[in-house]
Amino acid sequence: MLNIAKRFLANELFASATGYARRNVRLRQIQHSAVWCKRRKTAEEKNAIEFAPKKKNKPQMSGVVDIWRNMTVSELARSCQLELEHIQEVMLYVKGIGSIESQARLEDPRVIKEIASKCGFKTKIVAAPAVEEEVQKDRDVVPRPPPAPENLKDRPPVVTVMGHVDHGKTTLLDSLRGASVAAGEAGGITQHIGAFTVELDNGEKVTFLDTPGHAAFSAMRARGAYLTDIIVLVVAAEDGVMEQTKEVLRLAKEQSVPIIVAINKIDKPGANIERVKKELAQYGLAIEGYGGDTIAVGVSALHGTNLDELTEAVSTQATLMGLKGEYEGPVEGVVVESKVDSHRGKLSTAIVSRGTLRKGAVLVSGQAWAKVRGLFDHAGQPVMSVTPGMPVEILGWRELPVAGEQILEVDSEKMAHSVLRWRANQAMVEKALTDAEAINQKRKEHEDQYKAEREKARLSGYYRRKQQGPRAKESVSDDGTPRVNVIVKGDVHGSVEAILDVLDTYDDNERCRLDVIHYAVGDVNESDVELARLFDALIYAFSVNVPKKPVPEVSIRPTNIIYRLVDDLKKEINAKLPLVDVEEEVGEANVLQLFDINEGRRKVTVLGCRCTKGLLKKSHKYKIRRNGELLAEGLSLESMRHLKNEVDSIKKDVECGLRLMDQSIELKVGDTIVCYQINKQPQETEWDPGF
Repeated sequence: MLNIAKRFLANELFASATGYARRNVRLRQIQHSAVWCKRRKTAEEKNAIEFAPKKKNKPQMSGVVDIWRNMTVSELARSCQLELEHIQEVMLYVKGIGSIESQARLEDPRVIKEIASKCGFKTKIVAAPAVEEEVQKDRDVVPRPPPAPENLKDRPPVVTVMGHVDHGKTTLLDSLRGASVAAGEAGGITQHIGAFTVELDNGEKVTFLDTPGHAAFSAMRARGAYLTDIIVLVVAAEDGVMEQTKEVLRLAKEQSVPIIVAINKIDKPGANIERVKKELAQYGLAIEGYGGDTIAVGVSALHGTNLDELTEAVSTQATLMGLKGEYEGPVEGVVVESKVDSHRGKLSTAIVSRGTLRKGAVLVSGQAWAKVRGLFDHAGQPVMSVTPGMPVEILGWRELPVAGEQILEVDSEKMAHSVLRWRANQAMVEKALTDAEAINQKRKEHEDQYKAEREKARLSGYYRRKQQGPRAKESVSDDGTPRVNVIVKGDVHGSVEAILDVLDTYDDNERCRLDVIHYAVGDVNESDVELARLFDALIYAFSVNVPKKPVPEVSIRPTNIIYRLVDDLKKEINAKLPLVDVEEEVGEANVLQLFDINEGRRKVTVLGCRCTKGLLKKSHKYKIRRNGELLAEGLSLESMRHLKNEVDSIKKDVECGLRLMDQSIELKVGDTIVCYQINKQPQETEWDPGF
């Protein structure tokens, strides 16, 4: 038993010792784990302190920030209201970022969201804000300062041929350049400005401008005077000084441009050169031999007489003027004419005044710009470069430039767009300032009308202030005035401008309105047809192509002479005018005696008359004259008798008895009774455009 007890006690002690040892091991494991966790936590805190972004001012890590695709690092910093360095340091711990520069763009919204999340923000995806800085950077381009004298070289003169219609300007230029231009002009009238270069016998080159002589093209002639160095004034020897001749003298005086007079048609009967010189002297042009130094040459453009003297005079005048130009630097020039070619697009004829124009140059003119794709001379041949004083046809305009506008070269297309934005903005500002006065005037009129109506309503009483009857917009419709709507399409800008100037002279809007609903340069297209169908308008196609197939319900009138266009438009206006009442006297009769008779209980007066002129008809109207003065009119007959018979008409020198329906008129012996009728006759417009 003792052994058993010892053995049991030994087992118990061993078990206790083993359990104690196990408990100690577990305790040591727990303590070791706690120490390890503490050390790990301490290490993490140390690392967090060492590698955390260093902030000057600790931001508030809360709230929602706006993000968008392709935002820059600096934009993200502004959206989070954090320092740029803070965002850049956080980006070091984000995968998929190529660059942390301030202007680097973050294309993936998930990356942006992760950066903001590490900064303690929630995100909201919004649209990118509009950029307003580009508008502020837009600026205009202006001509360069005057060139230094050492940079100037000789340039060809620009000579403009001017004069009255049909005095031989185009024929003179034909003889100078050996080509027939007048044969290609409609009716022999130059419809737009032509610019070309002529090489004289002495080897010198001269740029000629052929301006229209028609009265309707005065604005184009004014542009020709602005562009020119010398004016050749063509005056017909048999006609002398005419209206357009006086206008040229005025333009030359305003622009201070020297004049050379070409007295044309000296071979015609009735030519009087001395009379022409005297007339020019009377209008202030000092001619050689009449107290001045202006050269006057008698020529015959048709037969080429004395053309050598004229070209020598032009060359001498150009030499005396010492014309110079700068061949280097950005190009400057002036648009002479612009048009739309159905095959090549938008074209402009220009004269270069400074620099050398080459293919590929970027040009701006007004609110149009071009990247030059081609340069052509007056014969249509391509050229590589154009120097000052030379004309050129420019291909590559994105918009059609306005004739007379200045051309300036810019560095790039981006610069051209910037200039156009600036000019468009300035044009809007100027228009707003121009319209301000009219707007204020309309506002004042409306305010005065409102005050007058309010005062009237106040005086009328409360219950009378309500609207009586239909409102004005419900009852007032078209005033019924006839209307002619017009669409103008022309070959070049100058022709369209001249036609609009002619239409502006129309002032008979009280009887028939003339409205131009659309005008443009180019061929007649589908949009023009639809517009004409919508407004019931006439389409005048001035020297442009029209649809080959007839268009139903639309009238397209091709024309190439402006006065024929005006004549056709007059016929349309006359057709719209209503018929007018025209009084036609048919006959007269003298009152010889008055008879008072009783008809029942009514006493009536019968006039004993004799027809002295024409014919009297019972159905017509009558009026009474006494001593040449009108006593009554619009009277009707109740009875007309010859002897005892009731008749419908009385011939001349036949006596008759007349009884008026209106018995209130007291007639006397010797009064004159006039028989008349009202006829409907068409009206004609009094519009006179001046030619």
